[in-house]
Amino acid sequence: MLSYNKLAVVALATFVALQAPAYAEDKPDAVIAKVGDLEIHQSELDLAVANLDPQLAQLPDDQKKVAALSAAIDVKLLAADAAAEKLDQTDEFKKRIQYLSDRELHNAYFKKHVVDTVTDDEVKARYDKEVAGLPKQEEVHARHILVKTEDEAKEVIKQLDSGKDFAELAKEKSTDPNKADGGDLGYFTKGRMVKEFEDAAFALDKGTYSKTPVKTDFGYHVIKVEDKRDAPPPPFDQVKDQVRQLVMRDKYLALLAKAKETTKVDIMDATLQKGYDDANKQPAPGDQAAPGDQPAAQPQQ
Repeated sequence: MLSYNKLAVVALATFVALQAPAYAEDKPDAVIAKVGDLEIHQSELDLAVANLDPQLAQLPDDQKKVAALSAAIDVKLLAADAAAEKLDQTDEFKKRIQYLSDRELHNAYFKKHVVDTVTDDEVKARYDKEVAGLPKQEEVHARHILVKTEDEAKEVIKQLDSGKDFAELAKEKSTDPNKADGGDLGYFTKGRMVKEFEDAAFALDKGTYSKTPVKTDFGYHVIKVEDKRDAPPPPFDQVKDQVRQLVMRDKYLALLAKAKETTKVDIMDATLQKGYDDANKQPAPGDQAAPGDQPAAQPQQ
């Protein structure tokens, strides 16, 4: 549902959503294991669990902790050897550490000024705003009877004209798997059914059925429209997480805009400069996404 600014997608994606639980200052950070003279604390194990490979992250909690502890021990063992060889003193290593440090500071700032500031009231207000801006979309509640030939469909219509109940006739005659439900298709909007079926269904008035067979690649249909209405918006509980992402997106872009007011960004490569400028163009007024659409990006580990 989120029509993200392109670079905001990339930046948001660097946020580590699965962070280790914060410890209260008075809670001891227990030692879980020792590797020589080095200690592995609970906080490190939590980080290791949060950073497991996605496949291992699907393991049960007890197995996940064992896998994470094993990884943490491996890290300590080789990190000590790497330090002994002064690999932490190389320019390449220092540049990487600086990048990782900047990224984690970005994440911490994002959490403090965006994630932790979003309130339930803000999310509900944004949902209400998006719902109010949704265009009306008609949907129909229809049943159908599917048969193989046109003559069979015409016979079904004759029986309906004589007063036969549509749902009972569907159970008796239809070849569709939903025949047990009386051919009930529930509510659907345009674009959900094949064109021939859709055109016929939306052309019918409530309570009427098709007087001529409707041919599709599936066979011949007789359609009855039970109801017509404006499609309701997706329930708040169903999309509130996506709406929260939209609120976070806007707060994040506001932080970036404020930072750029005081800090000039110069890109030496002209092609990259143009790409950056194009990607950072603010969404046009009214560029809003409807609740229920899928997010363009999620904060990820």
